[in-house]
Amino acid sequence: MNTYFITGISTDVGKTIASAILVEALNADYWKPIQAGDLEHSDTTKVQRLVSNKKSKFHASSFLLNTPMSPHAAAEIDGVSMSAKTIKALKTKKNLVIEGAGGILVPINDSETILDLIKPGYKVIVVSRHYLGSINHTLLTVNLLKSKGFEVALIFSGQAHPSTETIIEKMTQVPVIGRIDEEPYFDKNVVLEYAEKFKETL
Repeated sequence: MNTYFITGISTDVGKTIASAILVEALNADYWKPIQAGDLEHSDTTKVQRLVSNKKSKFHASSFLLNTPMSPHAAAEIDGVSMSAKTIKALKTKKNLVIEGAGGILVPINDSETILDLIKPGYKVIVVSRHYLGSINHTLLTVNLLKSKGFEVALIFSGQAHPSTETIIEKMTQVPVIGRIDEEPYFDKNVVLEYAEKFKETL
């Protein structure tokens, strides 16, 4: 069984939808260690609503922070002390999909970032979405992960931008699991369709 850590090149690039698709494709468990803000409509709740299979379990976040900010700032507002040591790696006998918060260098305290939550042996999937600067952000993210020895793959999301995606593929030389298009909506059926596509490349 494998653990897949889903990260993005920025915020709002499609990590949660990608996570739901992978959970469905792998009948995996899901865990979001840090949820900052929107607690009534958390990413865990969103993924749970998009997944059809009855095998996946949705594990409680280690930290539920009230303010939609960088985790270090949200934790400070809540008076919470947070570190990589206080976020115990989840144990399961199934495949596990872990969704990060923002990108890999988002701080969780004064000295640690989301990168410190990615354990050796995790497969890291980077979600990349086209915008001005996204090539730079994608290359920086992938190259840092590769330099740390992680196995990395990409998912592209949003409206297709062939020139951006082609140069990213050429310069990173990492596998591309697939792309998630700019759909009018996402529900269980749409997620199921993508899950079937992604099974072949996971």
